[in-house]
Amino acid sequence: MPFGAEPLADGGVRFRLWAPGVATVGLQLDGAADLPMTAAADGWFELTVAEAQPGSRYLFRLPDGLLVPDPASRFNPDDVHGASEVVAPAAFDWPDEEWRGRPWEEAAIYELHIGSFTTAGDFNGAIERLDYLVELGVTALEIMPVSDFPGARNWGYDGVLPFAPDAAYGRPEDFKRLIAAAHERGLMVLLDVVYNHFGPEGNYLHAYAPTFFNPAHETPWGAAINFDGEGSRTVRDFFVHNVLYWLEEFHLDGLRLDAIHAICDDSTPDIIEELAAAFKSVPGRARHVHMVLENEHNQARYLGRDDFGRLLHGTAQWNDDIHHCFHVLATGETDGYYTDYASDPARRLGRCLTEGFAYQGEASTFAHGKLRGEASAHLPPAAFINFLQNHDQIGNRAFGERLSHLASPLAMEALTAVLLLAPQPPLLFMGEEFASAQPFLFFCDFGPELARLVTEGRRREFSRFARFADPAVRESIPDPNALATFETCVLDWSATAREPQRTTLELHRKLLALRWQWIAPRLAGMGNGTPQLKLLSPRTLAINWRLGDGSLLMLLANLGDDPVESTPPDGELLFATSNIDAGALAAGQLPAWSVAWHLQVGGIQ
Repeated sequence: MPFGAEPLADGGVRFRLWAPGVATVGLQLDGAADLPMTAAADGWFELTVAEAQPGSRYLFRLPDGLLVPDPASRFNPDDVHGASEVVAPAAFDWPDEEWRGRPWEEAAIYELHIGSFTTAGDFNGAIERLDYLVELGVTALEIMPVSDFPGARNWGYDGVLPFAPDAAYGRPEDFKRLIAAAHERGLMVLLDVVYNHFGPEGNYLHAYAPTFFNPAHETPWGAAINFDGEGSRTVRDFFVHNVLYWLEEFHLDGLRLDAIHAICDDSTPDIIEELAAAFKSVPGRARHVHMVLENEHNQARYLGRDDFGRLLHGTAQWNDDIHHCFHVLATGETDGYYTDYASDPARRLGRCLTEGFAYQGEASTFAHGKLRGEASAHLPPAAFINFLQNHDQIGNRAFGERLSHLASPLAMEALTAVLLLAPQPPLLFMGEEFASAQPFLFFCDFGPELARLVTEGRRREFSRFARFADPAVRESIPDPNALATFETCVLDWSATAREPQRTTLELHRKLLALRWQWIAPRLAGMGNGTPQLKLLSPRTLAINWRLGDGSLLMLLANLGDDPVESTPPDGELLFATSNIDAGALAAGQLPAWSVAWHLQVGGIQ
């Protein structure tokens, strides 16, 4: 890696910093007097120190006296303003040499936040829940960002040191132990990474590398990261190496690139295409490595496959469209971005289940008529990750309500059955599987002045909603910086032994077991084909998918409050919600909020 501190095979450490905005840089090692670094070409400064070793602490001193950590620090034990620590990247003894990952069609994803997943709130605490996750039936963990952020708690999207696991969660080797323990149990591990901005506290790049940013592009966080202007080659390399770092040094099975719609890049190939090439270049490519995207623009081009089904760029995308359809059906909420799904939500849901995106170039009312999305019907179901909940859709609500806090148990059972048995890879958010009573609120731990601005801004952004028009009501929105706000979100695992949480947990286990037994083995090689979609009523769907082995998977879903008549499908009944009577189903009767899945096994037709 050309960035940061590199222990050398014959002893000593080579330090490198890209600082094109300053004339000199000093290295402060273990608190001793500064050592002048040598200026090299193109804004680089270098120094090899024979006495340095893994565990040494270091900072870079700028000409004005400011001491800054290494932007490519592998570990900052004293938070983002403190000294970086030299880490030997190959020192960890990996026990997973035989691990080759899992093919994507086996993915059933569990999103979690390390800090609030357990009372321990660290990597070691997460290890203690892995056996539970295996028993639940998920096959992949997706961990919210762990890159070093300011303070003791944060969602992770305010990280400023992209290579350094946050010390609040443990040391780098603790994260590696978590990944190795997951692999030992057959679980993939994916990590969220943020390449669209740096957090508002602890980013010192402006002080010595102003060309790391391009003021020609404005983002919600200020000038965009410079992926296409002068000096952008080094900036692009920084993030390419970040991809390789996580995949190689930490043996991760994939990364989820946060909000790529907020990345500004007019060059060709763009940075997403270049990062995709980095995924394909990972040594030991015999193992499965997956690039997952979040992209509000629904750009299907990043999800393309060639004529042989091989990836061109990304593996899959979080499908916000299907979440919004589910949410409108379950809650009746139609404000904010849900306004685009208020009309015909079941039809839009059917389009998501059969074609990928609900918006494939249509005008968005929420975006004032702007066209949104690209045609996606040619893509396989594997390209779209379905979910009822995730950290954003819960945590962006003022009070962090989960869907189970807003919808009836009957609706939750029906939607969960659709989610977990559909051909698309499903995603659960931690605690969803037992209808956790804990909310997931927005929380952070900034310095006093920034904390005040964040709290005021959070409350102000909800003022446009009718229920928060009263300033007194807005004041009741939890303070993101208060410790109590974070503590409210920590999962209560004892609840899994009580009702109704226990029954909800058993439903998820049953559905995931059915997925693993009957559906996942049949998904390999599945293209989009021509799924058949019928609307039996404004809120009732009938869908048939031809799976990879030629079997026919059939869904009947009444997601409304009135019973409907249907034609019973051929094939064996795989699952029916608890409110369905087998005899009535055979007679073509679907009660309100009911779902039935059938499977017809046969040769390829």
